[in-house]
Amino acid sequence: MTSQTSMLPADRPLRVLAAMSGGVDSAVAAARAAEAGHDVTGVHLALSANPQSFRTGARGCCTIEDSRDARRAADVIGIPFYVWDLADRFREDVVEDFVAEYEAGRTPNPCLRCNEKIKFAALLDKALALGFDAVCTGHYAQVIVNGNGDRELHRAADMAKDQSYVLGVLDDRQLAHAMFPLGDTDTTKEEIRAEAERRDLAVAKKPDSHDICFIADGDTQGFLANRLGKAEGDIVDESGDKLGTHEGAFGYTIGQRKGLRIGRPAPDGKPRYVLDISPVDNTVTVGPVEALDVTALTAIKPRWCGAAPSGPGTYTAQLRAHGGETAVSAELVGDELQVRFTEAVRGVAPGQAIVLYDGTRVVGSATIATTERAAAVARP
Repeated sequence: MTSQTSMLPADRPLRVLAAMSGGVDSAVAAARAAEAGHDVTGVHLALSANPQSFRTGARGCCTIEDSRDARRAADVIGIPFYVWDLADRFREDVVEDFVAEYEAGRTPNPCLRCNEKIKFAALLDKALALGFDAVCTGHYAQVIVNGNGDRELHRAADMAKDQSYVLGVLDDRQLAHAMFPLGDTDTTKEEIRAEAERRDLAVAKKPDSHDICFIADGDTQGFLANRLGKAEGDIVDESGDKLGTHEGAFGYTIGQRKGLRIGRPAPDGKPRYVLDISPVDNTVTVGPVEALDVTALTAIKPRWCGAAPSGPGTYTAQLRAHGGETAVSAELVGDELQVRFTEAVRGVAPGQAIVLYDGTRVVGSATIATTERAAAVARP
């Protein structure tokens, strides 16, 4: 196999559109693409209709400050730079989807949705229409060409920084025009920052953004309450006995332990966790950690980084962006992915993405619809 740098025609420089967030990773990625001889243009995506002047520490993005940082980096690299307004698309495809999923009792991942709908759909479509060959981002992942000439998405060379999970929604067409210059180098984040400093990029010491970019203060529950309104409901145990109240079931996620505000301790004195969220009757069910054990799940809306798998197979699966791998058997039955875990896992919530791997290769992803537990949760 050859590295990601061979994923597109190597006999000529490429016209590359570098998505520049204003952070260090995307700036170094754009600089590496330009240094490799490609014809690079930088673009900052304005995803907020009302951008703030400054970030809150390492939280948030799409601020005026980020746009200016991206422009300064482009100037240092020596590439053209533009700002594209995709705020309406982002609000509709990412923010509104996020709110609707929580309202329905599910736990979405907005980063996957942004990669699918914004960076490698709206942005890529516009780039191709303008004659660009590829979209370059600062993600840590690799596109590798196999012996058949097919392009595959693989984990980053450095597993500690791997971001292939949030790219598992990319299909063949999108992979054909994706460039990840940071993915095939085994370097620490400190070394990336040192490289940015050597390149005189002012973002070298800028904090990384984290959490949900459009919730700058990190208060997801407050954000949802502002959008959906408070709605008092019951917190109950597995037998249906009322333990307390909440201000909206949308503010909870399966596996949550903190912030339950339960009046009395469990009979065994052990912590209780959210086991089930019912938006229909606005009820949150809690119980012991053992009741979170999931042995199987069904996932919908599969997206494959290549051909869809045929028949049953064994893979490893990742269930959250910063989670580890677990062994599974999986089979596509109709439009649903049926997955069984070799060992029970915890904290699996409908709405999350499951990403399947064959070694380091990303097979594809799907959205978790239902789970099968080792011990069924009793509904009130």
